[in-house]
Amino acid sequence: MPPGRWHPKLSETVHTERAHPRYAHEAAISLYVDGKVLQGRSTNVSRGGLCADLEAGAKVGTDVDVDIQLVFDEETHSEPLRVPARVVWCTHLNEAYQVGIAFRPMTAELADYLTMFLRYLDDGTAPTRARRESNLDKRFG
Repeated sequence: MPPGRWHPKLSETVHTERAHPRYAHEAAISLYVDGKVLQGRSTNVSRGGLCADLEAGAKVGTDVDVDIQLVFDEETHSEPLRVPARVVWCTHLNEAYQVGIAFRPMTAELADYLTMFLRYLDDGTAPTRARRESNLDKRFG
């Protein structure tokens, strides 16, 4: 049985395992939503989606396209990989927004490109969860 934790209100174990490993990597993100392009950076990327800090928010449930680019330095980025996606959560954070993006079904060719992109991020060590400072940490100490 996969590891999880027992939740008293549900009277069952809530599984916390993820379907895909996440890579804590900063990639340049362009989110195409409602005729606008929102720019930002990812905080982590996986085969299932990504988390990004963006200049503006997007409505949860909105289908979007997202361009992902590897950042080699401030001036050099990879070619963008455009992936169909959906906004699954959006949180106002400081003066920006943190957005959770789930990738939608894609062609086999696009899935292969995404796999190649993720392989570039895999340095052979176990993927880890991105750790970020949270406003909740400050409030609840």
